[in-house]
Amino acid sequence: MPLIIPDSLPAADMLRSENIFVMDRARASTQDIRPLKVIIVNLMPTKIATETQLARVLANSPLQIEMKLVTMDSHTSTHVSQEHMESFYTTLDEFRDEYFDGMILTGSPVEKLEFEQVDYWSELCELFEFAKTHVYSNMFICWGAQAAMYYYYGIQKHELDKKLFGVYEQQNVRPHSPLMRGFDEVFYAPHSRHTEIRKSDIEARPELRILAESPESGPHIVATDNGRQIFLLGHQEYDRNTLADEYFRDKDKGLDIDVPVNYFRNDDPEQGILFRWRSHANLLFSNWLNYYLYQAVPYNLDDLRDGKEDAWREAFVDERVEV
Repeated sequence: MPLIIPDSLPAADMLRSENIFVMDRARASTQDIRPLKVIIVNLMPTKIATETQLARVLANSPLQIEMKLVTMDSHTSTHVSQEHMESFYTTLDEFRDEYFDGMILTGSPVEKLEFEQVDYWSELCELFEFAKTHVYSNMFICWGAQAAMYYYYGIQKHELDKKLFGVYEQQNVRPHSPLMRGFDEVFYAPHSRHTEIRKSDIEARPELRILAESPESGPHIVATDNGRQIFLLGHQEYDRNTLADEYFRDKDKGLDIDVPVNYFRNDDPEQGILFRWRSHANLLFSNWLNYYLYQAVPYNLDDLRDGKEDAWREAFVDERVEV
């Protein structure tokens, strides 16, 4: 089934060229099916690249998904045209009374700042409150995951001595979680960050479960038992060239940056990229869409407003059940 996006969105042509099924809203409206409504809160400066990455993994699913792109009204994007922002993005004030199956909050290159120093922090806190009551399942990525853990659980991020940069082997430590169904015992995930969330701080919160982790990169996938909050501390959604683009960009600027580990063949940029996280990225997002949204959320999203959330949880597959 298709991903529903505005037909003129720049990602549309690229996705179609990759044989990914996308559909415009006019065609989708003629089908007798309710698409899953998913908010994409895109905090990255590379708006179009991030839109395309997330659209690609969301579209690789048998479900129909309607994607709403969201930005912070209190922040002006400088790496993309204002025309693009006005054409495709909306702000919280424009949909406060709506309800959604899911929300994805991206990372942002502000991790060295204290959370309260970020110019849109107050607005982001409003969004976190909105998500409690108006979104069934939320996925937070990288800095977005750190910010959400801080807001909801008081967990602090810590600056690393050296940037964590590369592709790291992850251990599937909770294989019976619906989110991890079909995952190998070991898989790979890109990371690119200057800060970390410590395992001990996560384990001190009984609401949170570590689903995947690495001795080198630390916790990677963390979730609550009910699936309402999922935290990705790496970048499973990254494209093949994302780390290369970042590496060569900083190198051209004369910045001190190491070659991303386990990314180029034999850690040599001249030997090309070893792309080995794509299949698990597709599986991760497909599992989220199926088990945490499609299987758990009622057809009528107004049920969330009417306080019928507990009934949804009865349909949710308990992660402790071995399947």
